[in-house]
Amino acid sequence: MHVSKKTFPRTYCYKQALGGLLLIGVMGTVHADAAPQIVETEHLTLSIESVATGFQNPWAVAFLPDGRYLVSERRGTLNLVDPESGQSKALDGLPSVNHHGQGGLLDVVLHPSFGDGDNDWVYFTWSKPEGSNSRSALSRAKWHEDSLGEIEHLFEQDRASSPGRHYGSRLAWLADGTLLMSIGDRGVDPSRAQATGDHAGSTLRLTATGGVPDDNPFVDDDNTLDEIYTLGNRNIQGMTVLNSGQAWASEHGPRTGDELNHLEPSKNYGWPEVSQGNDYATNQPIGVASLPGMADPVYLFEGRFAPSGLTEVTSDAFTGWHGNLLAGGLASETLLRVVLDNDQVVDEEIILKGQLGRIRDVRQGPDDAIYVLTDSAQGSLYRLKVAH
Repeated sequence: MHVSKKTFPRTYCYKQALGGLLLIGVMGTVHADAAPQIVETEHLTLSIESVATGFQNPWAVAFLPDGRYLVSERRGTLNLVDPESGQSKALDGLPSVNHHGQGGLLDVVLHPSFGDGDNDWVYFTWSKPEGSNSRSALSRAKWHEDSLGEIEHLFEQDRASSPGRHYGSRLAWLADGTLLMSIGDRGVDPSRAQATGDHAGSTLRLTATGGVPDDNPFVDDDNTLDEIYTLGNRNIQGMTVLNSGQAWASEHGPRTGDELNHLEPSKNYGWPEVSQGNDYATNQPIGVASLPGMADPVYLFEGRFAPSGLTEVTSDAFTGWHGNLLAGGLASETLLRVVLDNDQVVDEEIILKGQLGRIRDVRQGPDDAIYVLTDSAQGSLYRLKVAH
C-alpha cells in the first residue's frame, strides 16, 4: 500500500526566545556560540545545542562508551570528538578513499558488544578506489583508548564502477549479531538493482567478520550472490533496527519517489521496474507504481525529501515519541517524525525545516538525546534534548 504524506496534517512550530521577544517561524542557522534554540513540537519542547562544528562534509556519528563521539568525513577522516569542549582530532590509520562525488569515508558503527574488550571494534564503510572506478567496501579496526589499531578489510562489492554516486553504505546491526549493509545501484545502470549476480542495488547481511551467515535467504540459490538480503533498492542512506527486531530503511528515489521501507529477507523492492519517481531529464515516470511479487513502500516522502539518517526513538525522555522514527532529509533540510502502527505510517510531524541545513545522519544517543549531523563544507553535530 502506498501512503502519501498529504494524508496527514502537518504540525510545525519553531520558536526562539531572544531578549523577551518570541519569534515564530523559520529561523536561520544555529551557530556554535549561540544559546540553545527552542523548538516547540506537538508533544514536546526541545532545545537544540551545538556540540561540535567545522567538519568537512561529515557522514555519520557514533557514540563511544566514555561519552566521546566518532564523526566520519567523506574526505577520509575519522574524528574523535570531546563532548565537553567540542574539540576534535583526526585519527590515523584509515585507508585512502575515493571521495569524488558522493563517495568517501561514509558510515561508522561500533560492534554491539563494544566495551567488553574482545569486541572493541569500529566498523566503517568507504568507497574503495580502483583506477578511475570505485566500489563500496566494509572494514573494521580495533579501538585502543583513543586510536585505531590495524585495519581489517571485511567485504567489498563484486565489481568496481563509475561514476562516484549511489554508494548506499549505511550499516545496522540485527538482534542476532549480523550486520546489514546497503549498497546503491551506482547511478548509471539502474537495472543492476534487479541483477541477482550483482551486489549493486541491494542490502547485504554479513557476519561480524564479513562472512555469509548460514541462514541468509539466497545461500541455496546458485543464481544469487550469497550476501544479498534484499533486492531492488536504489540508494539506501538511512537504516535502523527497531527494538522489535525489524529493519527499516529510508531510500532515495530519483526525482521524488523517496521511500520508507520495512526490510525483510529475500524481498524485492522494485527499483527500477517499480518506482514513484520521475526521470531527471524528462520528468516522466520511471517504471510502474506496483508489480506482483515486489514490495511496495510503506510510505512515500513528500517532494524531494532526499532521505539520509534514520533512528527509532526509544528514550522515555521523549514523551509521546516512543517507538516513532526520526528521518533526516538532505535537499529538504528536514527532520521528520514518523509514527508507525502495524507496519503502516499513521501520522507525521515536521520537527525541523531549514534551521540546521542538510541533515545527513540522525541517531539517538545513550544520554537521552537525539543527535543530528549536517552535511556541508562546514558541517556540525547538534544535540536535541527535552527542554525542562
